[in-house]
Order: sequence, then C-alpha cells, then structure tokens
Amino acid sequence: MDKRVRINNQIRVPEVRVIDDDGTNLGVMNTVEAIKLAESKNLDLIEISPNAVPPIAKIADYGKFQYLENKKQKIARAKTQVAEVKNIQISIGISDRDLELKAKNASEFLKEGNKVRIVLTLRGREKYLNKDFLKERVSRLFKLLTEEYKIIDDLKPAQRGQAMTIEKVKK
Repeated sequence: MDKRVRINNQIRVPEVRVIDDDGTNLGVMNTVEAIKLAESKNLDLIEISPNAVPPIAKIADYGKFQYLENKKQKIARAKTQVAEVKNIQISIGISDRDLELKAKNASEFLKEGNKVRIVLTLRGREKYLNKDFLKERVSRLFKLLTEEYKIIDDLKPAQRGQAMTIEKVKK
C-alpha cells in the first residue's frame, strides 16, 4: 500500500468513529476504549479515513484488511486502460484513395480507444503555405472518419510539418 495506515496505538486522535467488524456503526468513542474493544475481540483498530472529523476507524484483522486493499488496488490497476497515440501521416498532395485508407486506419485506432496524431508532412516551400489551407487539407481526412472524435491539440508546427491530435468522444 502506498499510504501508511495507522493501527491501534499509532492512532493519536482523542476520539474516533468506530465501525465494528460486521459493519455496524458503534458511534464516536474514546480511542483508548476503541482499542480495548478491538483487543477484546482479538482484532485491530484500523484508521480507515483519517481526514474525516472525527476520523473513522474499523475493528478488523489487519492482515486480512491489507490483503483486501491490495486485491482492490490490483483489480483497479487491471481495469485501467492506457491510451496509445497512433500516428497517421499524410501529405498535401495525397490521393483520394490513399486518404480513404488513412481515414479507415484512423477510425480503427479511435474505435480501439487510442488517440490519433495526424501529421501533415511538408517539404520545402510547403512549410510556408497559409495555415488555413493546411487545415483544409487535414479536414479532408476528418470528413472520411466513421468514428466520432474531438480535437485535443489543434494544428501545430511539428518536426516535419504540422500535427494535430484527436481522440474518440466518450459517451
């Protein structure tokens, strides 16, 4: 566990709200009395919510408590999904058929939940073209996308031209 949980004599506040091992609320008690109650049941007094007023403590077996917390964290980590950034590279003079293929790939990436970085590669004098014209060239790709998207980063100068990032709209 990343944060330290206080148990038994480590709890320094004068009184705590106590929850019994079966989940019933025993109300606000003196900390010393709560520790004695927990020891009489051969269990520990574990500070669950230290920021509450008064802090909430639970009577439970500390080893079992740690095991369940680690299990919850493991399940939470397994459910998190890291979105990858996929690149789609187009140029100013890209043919309609190639653009359709790039849009199909971008739609697939969006469907999988990945972000898509569209790079408009520019060579030579193309780097100095009007920004509105460059946006129009990229917007040709957007018209062909089958997934709903939102623009995260607008068209910005990149290493080999201009780039923008889009992601799927979460419903």
